[in-house]
Formats: sequence, C-alpha cells, structure tokens
Amino acid sequence: MKKLRKFLGVLVIQNIGWKLLSLAVAIVIWALVASEPELSTFTTVRVEYKNLPDDLEISSDPVTGVVLELRGPSGELRGVGETVRPAVVLDMSGALPGERTYAIDGGTVKLARGVRLVRAIPSQVRFEFEQRRARMVPVEVRFSGRGQNGYEIESTQVEPPRVEVVGPRSHVLRIDGVTTDVVDLTNVVGTSEFHVHVLVNDPFLRLAGSSEVVVRVTMKKI
Repeated sequence: MKKLRKFLGVLVIQNIGWKLLSLAVAIVIWALVASEPELSTFTTVRVEYKNLPDDLEISSDPVTGVVLELRGPSGELRGVGETVRPAVVLDMSGALPGERTYAIDGGTVKLARGVRLVRAIPSQVRFEFEQRRARMVPVEVRFSGRGQNGYEIESTQVEPPRVEVVGPRSHVLRIDGVTTDVVDLTNVVGTSEFHVHVLVNDPFLRLAGSSEVVVRVTMKKI
C-alpha cells in the first residue's frame, strides 16, 4: 500500500508545471465561452429529405428553402450559413400517395451544439406524393428552313421513334410526346443525319434513358 501511495504521488508531481498550465488554459477557455453574449440570427437553409419509398414521386412544387431563427453564443452563431450550415432533414419513410405535412422543429433541424431553434418560417411544409409511372411516348421532330434551298422533305426517320418518360402518375398520363431541338434544313441536299436532343416539356418528368436521338432526313428537288 505504501508503494502504491508513493507511485501515485510521483505521478501527481511529475510534470506538475504542464498539468497546471493545461488546467489554467481549460479554465480560461471555459470562462471565455461562458461569458460570450447570447445572440439571435436568421439563416436560410435547404430542405433535404431521406428514405422516400422507391415507388413514390413528389408531385408538388418543391420547397426551395426555410428560414430559421436561431439563438446561441455569439461564437457559435458567427459562422452560421458560411462554415457552419444548419440542415432541415425530413424523414419520408412513412409517405403514402396523397398529401402529407411535415413540421420544421427540433426533431427535423440539425444544429451545432449550443445553438437552439427559436422558430422556422414556414413552420410546416406540405408535399404531395404519387405513384411512380413509366410510359413510352413518340418523338416529334421540329424542322426549320424547309423549302428555302429549293428542296423539300421526301422522308424522315427517327431512331428511336419512342422514348420512355418517368415521373408522377398524373403527369405521365397527361404527356402526349416529346420534341426535339430544331433541325435546320436550309442547306440540306440529299440525305443527312442529325444527332439532336429531346425535351420533356414537364419539369416533373424525366427520360429513363438517353436524351439524344438520331434524325435522318432525305430531301428532294421541288
């Protein structure tokens, strides 16, 4: 027992200067943090989400951002929006077709330690969900300059003639087709081939594959 007490005493005395200095630094840092004034600020953050079921699509207009009123030590708030970025993360694992409202509160806002949420503007966001649907639709080619060089179109061919669009069910059912970029025929003689892109004229829809199609045009003398 005497040997143990002697060993512990040596540990305490050893490097006592560094230990006292470390303790003093820790006390100073704590005092500085504790004496920081508490401030409030507003910051705009993006709305993020996770766990959306694979067979669902968001069919409502996207929520671009939420304003958060935050309160905390001035040192913690100083970098908010720059080096420190709060986040609003919504868990959509329980979503079903139809409307659902999510609260922006302490459970969905991720903040740095010492910073707390006063309020969110808006305090709630609503999403509309629909079943995902896919559908094949025809490709419509747009031309310009027909007849300007003394030639007219004899035949056209598009490959592929149909493309697959994917998105919320109601949007997919409404679309009749997609259109290509304009193909200029002003200087075309004989048969020419064009690689052009198609546009889905609905922001909620997307192509399942490549957006490029090949258009072959054969011209004849008028």
